[in-house]
Amino acid sequence: MTATQPQAPEEQTAAAVQAALAAVADPARAASSQGFFKTAPGQYGAGDVFIGVTVPQQRAIARRLGALPLAELDLLLGSAVHEHRLTGVIIATKQFEAASGPRSFDQARRQALADWYLAAVRQGRVNNWDIVDTSAPGILGGWLFDRPRDLLFELAASPVLWERRVAMIATQGFITRGDASTTLQLAALLRDDREDLMQKAVGWMLREVGKRVDRALLVGFLDEHASRMPRTELSYATEHLDPALRAHYRALR
Repeated sequence: MTATQPQAPEEQTAAAVQAALAAVADPARAASSQGFFKTAPGQYGAGDVFIGVTVPQQRAIARRLGALPLAELDLLLGSAVHEHRLTGVIIATKQFEAASGPRSFDQARRQALADWYLAAVRQGRVNNWDIVDTSAPGILGGWLFDRPRDLLFELAASPVLWERRVAMIATQGFITRGDASTTLQLAALLRDDREDLMQKAVGWMLREVGKRVDRALLVGFLDEHASRMPRTELSYATEHLDPALRAHYRALR
């Protein structure tokens, strides 16, 4: 009987990731995603291209092909295909987390990934809400937790929606460590943002402050700002408060 030959390891390249995604792509799902992610002209995701791969499928591929060097991740982030970019940031986030572990701490790798990610953000490659939300807390939130956070205030002042959302959502990485300070500062600065996706981001992070850090911090923010907060933002922020308190803040508008 011939012994089973060990399977050769998969090539860790952008092309391998793209081929794996193409193998499970679903045209019907792609068509649905085009509408869900607002890809029509004039909408926030205008021009984004989908091939129809679920997030669990993308995460499974990212586990198999998670050792891509930055040059290959660059190729994924440079693609017009949404799932290529999302899988790319899933891999990068996992690499950053791996380099941040107590037994495998690698400061040089962490910095390289953070610098790479920030460049991708500024080049307009992190350019839909799920791509932002998947990556900003783990990479920028992880990198900046014990560093000056001026960068987030620079991004928050950007005219580019996705840069502002990166700034706000990155603070989830601080919230999970019990620090709400930057979230509250950015929420005050971004309170009047007219973009629906920013109002949702600000309200969501405020809600997380109340759930995960200190309810009193959320209540204090609402006492000061609720009367001027956009309806969507206030709705997200107050979602987990008791009905009477939620009604009180919504009535202030």
